[in-house]
Amino acid sequence: MSGGPSSVRAFAPASVSNVACGFDVLGFALEGIGDVVTARRRDSAGVVIEAISGAEGLPMDAARNTAGVAARALLESAFPDGRAPGVALEIDKGVAPAGGLGSSAASAVAAAVAVDALFGLGGDPGRLLDAALAGEAATSGAVHGDNVAPSLLGGFVLVRVDREPRTVSLPVPDGLTCALLSPRLAVETNASRGRIGRTVPLDVARSHWGNTAALVAGLFRGDPALIASALEDRLAEPLRHDAVPRYFTVKEAAIAAGALGAGLSGSGPAVFALCPDPETARRAGEAMAEAFRPSGIGALVRISPVGAAGARVIRNGEARLS
Repeated sequence: MSGGPSSVRAFAPASVSNVACGFDVLGFALEGIGDVVTARRRDSAGVVIEAISGAEGLPMDAARNTAGVAARALLESAFPDGRAPGVALEIDKGVAPAGGLGSSAASAVAAAVAVDALFGLGGDPGRLLDAALAGEAATSGAVHGDNVAPSLLGGFVLVRVDREPRTVSLPVPDGLTCALLSPRLAVETNASRGRIGRTVPLDVARSHWGNTAALVAGLFRGDPALIASALEDRLAEPLRHDAVPRYFTVKEAAIAAGALGAGLSGSGPAVFALCPDPETARRAGEAMAEAFRPSGIGALVRISPVGAAGARVIRNGEARLS
């Protein structure tokens, strides 16, 4: 382990998960927003967190922080003899916690990628995915990769955590763009998942299966009409929409402006709209902001291509990415 870099910085992007009909199995990476984690060698064994910027209230205890858990899981996997080197982490949050854009996943992925590069562990995607999933589970209370996988791999990803292949990269039709409304609200993932329960009525499940399959088929065909018909969430949306004031008004405004469909990103409060091209996405974003304005709550609108690049090491001299 000697002779390598003393520190490594890595960036991992935010992501949209569920994508209306793909609860826990579909997600895509976003451009221009993400977390940066710096990993440094330390003489003592173990993982410590030295600093967190960009967000308040996150645990400094590495055993309770998604980045710390991911770093430890990666080292334990790479050094099963128990002789893992020590590492210190600094976390720069570009993704607001509890905002519906995979904040914990971005920290976990960035930490895993930074630690992997710091010690020259080879960048094995499977090992990185496992480590980041461990970090995500530590904060969300469940192993689901619909934020972790796109943040790590980039693109639009189908996730099968308990089956091989565990991730499947899906094609993205030319021009497909996301308009995103991020209200200044917080929705805790654990509490939101608890609202859904453990069972689903058969007619809801059947509808969801069909829509998920239709969305995947629409992406492969490059068929906007099929994609639009698939963007229906009968599973989570009915139980989660009330966390976002004027949610259905915002959603309808996006569709009226030309979006193919819209829905909650993850547990919310972020609302995404899939659009056939960047210009439509800009119109949809403006319409969403206007529809949300009477709530009196601040909100940020972003426009991103669907399926941006995934996590990467930040080279010397490269500008901050989030």
